[in-house]
Amino acid sequence: MARSAQPSKRARFGGPQVRGGVALIAVLGLTALIAACGVGKSAVAQGETFQFVSPGGKVVIEYNPPASRKPLRNFSGSDVASGNRISLGDFAGKIVVINIWASWCGPCIAESTQLEQAYAATKDKGVQFLGINFRDDRASAADFIANHHLTYPSIYDYSGQVMATWHAPISVVPTTLVIDRQHRAAAVFLRAVTTIDLLPVLDRLVAESTASTASTAAGAVSSPSGVPR
Repeated sequence: MARSAQPSKRARFGGPQVRGGVALIAVLGLTALIAACGVGKSAVAQGETFQFVSPGGKVVIEYNPPASRKPLRNFSGSDVASGNRISLGDFAGKIVVINIWASWCGPCIAESTQLEQAYAATKDKGVQFLGINFRDDRASAADFIANHHLTYPSIYDYSGQVMATWHAPISVVPTTLVIDRQHRAAAVFLRAVTTIDLLPVLDRLVAESTASTASTAAGAVSSPSGVPR
């Protein structure tokens, strides 16, 4: 069981705790999956809220039509850099890209620039990015954010308690989850992502939101007599 206290630098990637996790993954024969620090199982929507389960080893899943999507439970934690409390509910009505990362993760370093570029391209369209920093030294995580010029917030979640609210696979770092404006899971990437991966998904979700708003507005149009149709 992961300790709740802030770890020493020995707990970072390459330390005894993480080496044990990597060994276990090797035993399970999962190390061949695409460019991730760890590997694990895919995700599907199950029950009333979204949860990660094991449907067959896919590493990229999209949930369509929108009616098939399941909402995430709200979660909260402290911001890596500021220590302020952040919750998913703070971004009500926004599309949210949730990225699970760690400073010791090579693919996380490679994808950080891609994430920031995607955020810059979409934040004015009602898209918010939110990192979840997992099994990391907090000072190292804060340095990572500063050194890679990341402008979106990240929740510090050494123990995985935040991730447990939707049963995120703790053996897969990085993982990216994209949720729509109703905070329903729309896409999952169980590997490092690029702008080429994210922008088409985000454009579709923005378009869904625009179409929904237009439909609502059309239904509210009044007749010439002033009586709603």
